[in-house]
Amino acid sequence: MRVGVGVVLAVLLGAFAAHFLLADRGYVLVNFHELVIEMSVPGLVIVLVLAYLCVRALVAVARAPKRWRASREQRKLERRDGDLTTGIAQLVEGNWARSERILTKGLKDADAPLANCLLAAHAAQLQGAADRRDQWLDLAQGIGEEAAASVQLTRAQLQLQAGDPAAAVATLKAMKPENADAGMDARGRATQGAVAEQPAAIALLARAYRALDDRAQLFALLPRLERASLAPAEREQLVNLAVQGELNRGDLTAERLAEIWAALPSELRGAPAMIAERARALARLGDGDEAERELRGALKRDWHVTLVESYGEIRGADAAKQLKQAETWLKAHPDDAALLMTAARLSLASELWAKARSYLEASLALAPKPDAYALYGRLLAQLGEDDAALAAFRDGLQLVSPAGTEPLPPSRGLAPPARDADRKARR
Repeated sequence: MRVGVGVVLAVLLGAFAAHFLLADRGYVLVNFHELVIEMSVPGLVIVLVLAYLCVRALVAVARAPKRWRASREQRKLERRDGDLTTGIAQLVEGNWARSERILTKGLKDADAPLANCLLAAHAAQLQGAADRRDQWLDLAQGIGEEAAASVQLTRAQLQLQAGDPAAAVATLKAMKPENADAGMDARGRATQGAVAEQPAAIALLARAYRALDDRAQLFALLPRLERASLAPAEREQLVNLAVQGELNRGDLTAERLAEIWAALPSELRGAPAMIAERARALARLGDGDEAERELRGALKRDWHVTLVESYGEIRGADAAKQLKQAETWLKAHPDDAALLMTAARLSLASELWAKARSYLEASLALAPKPDAYALYGRLLAQLGEDDAALAAFRDGLQLVSPAGTEPLPPSRGLAPPARDADRKARR
């Protein structure tokens, strides 16, 4: 539309100008130092236009090399960006060999060579080429001082993914001193071990210790674990493993238990899993009454399944008193499968076989679990009901059978009683 309007206006303007120029073309005289030039006005206009076009052409020719270089750099940049994007896409799509080739073919001209090298190392590892992976990481290491930490963290991550946690620990501990700090030994004492301070490094170190099942070192890392770049659920799991490892040591003493507990942050000391672990440790040390009191107090503050289960596992001086407490809780939580299981354990401790059987059957009716079936099978075997005990063990194994295996046929004669009838029996 605009072009059409422009053409019409140009035609009208040309016709209007031609009308006056044809009537009188005018006269132009230029006298410069003995040089005399005579021409009409239209001729002067044509000369000026040609002169303008010549100047523009000369300027364009002079600027051509610069524009060509800028255009070439722009094409290179677009190609580099395209290669990086394509390489990442191929890596995500699973074309690892193609991804590695694209990421590294123009590495010397890459805008971000560090990213290309690190991604190429990922692609090489996914192909099982650990040697090429290390070559790309070594190349990235030489890019610059500021890249060292990123390269070492990537190396440790890939070593951990490749199933070599010991190498990952060595890589993390070999990081430069400014990225390390003093640690703590298995007894909570200060030691000059190099432990990286970056959140990602702490997380990788914790995962490596978990893979090595080195709970002593994991516990030594506990003060730094709060700074690790970990999801809350994973951090809680690692803390539990670390504390369990220390509390389950054969040489645990009451003094060491107090040291471990004092070393934990306050928010961890209030976690149900930590309270439960401490109670079990107290019971193993022969202080079951203190363990029972702590669990009872914790359950008043926070009704949690971990605390409920632990209450049935520890033994105070008076198992009948514990059972009475559990039965008191059952009035408020009659359909709590964990509490029914705890009541069953305490009934067994008091040698109340019929009551234990009733509680176990009620717990299984609510939430069938392998440990409940195992306890139920042992009880039935003790009562001389061998066939029913085998069926209970069979049902428990069915719950833990690997996914994809053919399911076992259901057992017969083990259907737990209805909940209402069971409550009447317990009363």
